[in-house]
Amino acid sequence: MCGIVGYIGSQDSKEILLKGLEKLEYRGYDSAGIAVMNEAGVTVFKDIGRIADLREVVDYDVFASVGIGHTRWATHGVPSKRNAHPHQCETERFTIVHNGVIENYELLKQKYLKDVDLVSDTDTEVIVQIVNKFVNDGMVVEQAFSETLRLLHGSYAIALLDCENRDTIYVAKNKSPLLVGVGEGFNVVASDAMATLQVTDQYIELMDKEVVILTKDNITIKNLDGIVMERAPFKAMIDASDIEKGTYPHYMLKEIDEQPAVVRKIVQKYQGDSGKLTFDKKIINACLEAERIFIVACGTSYHAGLVGKHLIENMAKIPVEVHLASEFSYNMPLLPKKPLFIFISQSGETADSRSVLVQVKEMGHKTLTMTNVPGSTLSREADFTLLLHAGPEIAVASTKAYTAQLAVLSIVAEVLGRAQGFNLNIDLVHELSIVANAMSTLVEDKHTFEEIATEFLSITSNCFFIGRAHDYYVGLEGALKLKEISYIYAEGFAGGELKHGPIALVEKGTPIFCLATQEHVNLSIRGNVKEVVARGANPCIISMDGLQMEGDRYVLPAVHPVLAPLVGVVPFQLISYYASLHRGCDVDKPRNLAKSVTVE
Repeated sequence: MCGIVGYIGSQDSKEILLKGLEKLEYRGYDSAGIAVMNEAGVTVFKDIGRIADLREVVDYDVFASVGIGHTRWATHGVPSKRNAHPHQCETERFTIVHNGVIENYELLKQKYLKDVDLVSDTDTEVIVQIVNKFVNDGMVVEQAFSETLRLLHGSYAIALLDCENRDTIYVAKNKSPLLVGVGEGFNVVASDAMATLQVTDQYIELMDKEVVILTKDNITIKNLDGIVMERAPFKAMIDASDIEKGTYPHYMLKEIDEQPAVVRKIVQKYQGDSGKLTFDKKIINACLEAERIFIVACGTSYHAGLVGKHLIENMAKIPVEVHLASEFSYNMPLLPKKPLFIFISQSGETADSRSVLVQVKEMGHKTLTMTNVPGSTLSREADFTLLLHAGPEIAVASTKAYTAQLAVLSIVAEVLGRAQGFNLNIDLVHELSIVANAMSTLVEDKHTFEEIATEFLSITSNCFFIGRAHDYYVGLEGALKLKEISYIYAEGFAGGELKHGPIALVEKGTPIFCLATQEHVNLSIRGNVKEVVARGANPCIISMDGLQMEGDRYVLPAVHPVLAPLVGVVPFQLISYYASLHRGCDVDKPRNLAKSVTVE
């Protein structure tokens, strides 16, 4: 969940590294550092905090055309300067940055480094110290690097400098994302292409357990057995303007506003020549051949999967189960003979989901990734991919990726239902256009949601979200948004479950956000609201036009009931945004979190 960037060429590397780290800060911001190399050796600058803090300690008078950088999300060792990357070996010959988790680092430390005084609490330092030990034992650097990699159990993306070989960066990956960028007279390495779009749009994918010898003019890729691998570069299809905030104060607000356009783009991308929504027939056939679909995801993507289950089962009549990836890996349920697995992930790099993907592929099952990032690990390794077409999402709290997931899941459900000849009584192209218009109405009404955030959340330390049917699933997502960026304790509950325990938490003034967009449970959820009001709760009911009642705080524009989650979530996103803003929190980079979860 950390971010790596490296540069080797003829320009001064510092600003390229720092700008790259700023683009990667969504991956971690506990601490940051760069190491630059010139004729005088390697100089390391690092500090706790953000890239802005790192800029304060960098000596801009040092010219160096080779360098590596890192922004950290802490796993081993608290956020501190001594645990910040880059790390060096005891002789300071080798310098390393690393993303991932080395599961056996304690065993390696005991076996190989008993006589070495480690200066950090990290697993990363063990790697660079072992490389140094192997070189001292007589190995050449490339061999020492490869032999060290063979010892590592876990995940890694690594860039390594050797101050005795100033024209090379040694690079390797396993399970953690890493790309090599190709330039004229320079090359770069980055966890994400957006980090180095300022200098190149040509990139080479790296596969697990590959080693790269990077110079300013050459890129040599080998497997751990030393066999050279040939791979052509691809063009990163990212518009540099898409990763800038523009006039917005925060990426999150920009991405909330982009949702109507994202839904329209998804319809355009999945509309066939006949005007009907469609996608690869191989994917359609794989879904229809499955006895049961298993949706595997984490966090916001898991919440999207819950809505997806409702959509697919109702429109395509295929049984669906939704599982947390982190639990599925270690507690796999009984599977039918012909399951299909759908992995939902904004980044396509989610480590928990990849762990499941590897397991089920070994069992011979078909896999489909639904992701926002073409060429990502989950996309490459699954049998099939459906893209979200949401554009880069930078804010840690997901907004437009979630609604993109719902839109694509609705298309999957509709296409599979129609392929079986079901009369669905829905023109999804038309209905999604109505959804996009409704979203536009909501994002233009920001001042109302700011008022709601002030009215209900200005002094509270906890609140609850309730709903029934798929309004309950949207409530789970609303609670997650609020807790992750405002730090207000928030939980989502099915309305009927309140009296089975959670209602004990309701006190006088407790805010209760209630979503009411489903006619068949409208009276039931309002009964649940009465139950909490009787215990002193302060309810905020958000209803759908046509279902509103006196006292509702906000009425959503009417959309088709099965697509209501696409609009029902937008108020919760904006309420969370303003709650965070008013509490002085960092909206885009909430504490303890990172965007791309690349460790299990």
